[in-house]
Amino acid sequence: MIERLRGTIIAKQAPEVIIDVGGVGYEVRVPMTTIYQLPGVGEECILLTHFVVREDAQQLFGFVREIDRRLFRDLIKVNGVGPKLALAILSGMDTEQFAACLNRNDVDALVALPGVGKKTGERLLGLLVAVLGRLLVKLRRPRQVLLDAIAVLVQLAEVALRTHAPLLGAQLPV
Repeated sequence: MIERLRGTIIAKQAPEVIIDVGGVGYEVRVPMTTIYQLPGVGEECILLTHFVVREDAQQLFGFVREIDRRLFRDLIKVNGVGPKLALAILSGMDTEQFAACLNRNDVDALVALPGVGKKTGERLLGLLVAVLGRLLVKLRRPRQVLLDAIAVLVQLAEVALRTHAPLLGAQLPV
């Protein structure tokens, strides 16, 4: 696995950058949020990477911040979200905006991103609650993180109850 690259940017054309590391040029796919953080062509940079090996390709994905790489790795674990869609999501909003979106339970903001439909948006909200807690730990005080995480979990439980109770023939109090 390639953990990180340190070298000189020799080309920069979204969504890819080419980094010269010891005479070898590495093509790295990066989200737009990372493109904006990188220095210019000819300057040195460090990219944290995620290496994807498929039957037909080997790809490197790069990030300036560890928190962005972690979110990318969590996104690709969600059913229906591959590296390409995860990159599109991170190009449409940064990690802090994504955490805020999850905190607000804002499926509409997710659906507004290219390639994210209603089902995928709902899956992201439902399956990434743990990510919310971890992202907010980096951004806020732990007590507030706990309160926010509990609020999101209560909202998700309520949605699940209202969705599934009728299917089970159960009556919910109003």
